[in-house]
Amino acid sequence: MKLGFEETQSPYVSGSQSARVWTERWVKDWVYCPNCGGAKISAFPNNSPVADFFCHSCKEEYELKSQKSVFGNKVLDGAFKTKCERLAADNNPNLFLLNYDLRELSILNFFVVPKHFFIREIIEERKPLAATARRAGWIGSNILLNQIPEAGKIFIVRAGLPEPKEAVLSKWKQTLFLRDQAVEARGWLIEVMKCVEAIGKRDFQIDDVYVFENRLSRLYPDNRNVRPKIRQQLQFLRDRGYLDFVSRGYYRLKSQN
Repeated sequence: MKLGFEETQSPYVSGSQSARVWTERWVKDWVYCPNCGGAKISAFPNNSPVADFFCHSCKEEYELKSQKSVFGNKVLDGAFKTKCERLAADNNPNLFLLNYDLRELSILNFFVVPKHFFIREIIEERKPLAATARRAGWIGSNILLNQIPEAGKIFIVRAGLPEPKEAVLSKWKQTLFLRDQAVEARGWLIEVMKCVEAIGKRDFQIDDVYVFENRLSRLYPDNRNVRPKIRQQLQFLRDRGYLDFVSRGYYRLKSQN
């Protein structure tokens, strides 16, 4: 996998315009499909309403966002209403996030957030545009990256070095079980996955997860039986191979590498 851009790829004087062309061309030329491992992905026609790229083999779709700075807690996205409507749609795309060095014309970090991690809780509504704006009243959205568990951030390039393809494909498959769940059910599972990660150790007790009971109660105020729900989610994650059951009340987080 080549991690550099070619200056001749872009006729633009503007650095941001050039970077857009370079990053899109780099993805088209060098990125494989993290779902099926297909050798290359293809670009949709410009200004396609939903996604930027697709895989011919498995039909997965991908949206690309790129920037010079490292991605922080939030990523700017499109219309809030449209984003929320797309959450349960089959063509809701996976998200490619690319961090580049414009001076060195190279890729620094490139990772994918699979679409099954997109739930309502990670979509933030932005303030409407001012009355003086060209699109006055338009309401955009943010994707809250800090609300996505680490299992949902699959690096293909990290700190300027490509990750082994086998590891990328394996990590993708580890959470595919989420796709079989309705949006609300996925929300509970993802929140419990975040709680498990926040414990900070592979081996943990169920009591370690109960520490997050109040936070989960605030997220799901209509649920009056949070502890039984936590147990249910842990059992589900165990049955789907995300966790190992060690002994009564003890679990082990499987390696995410």
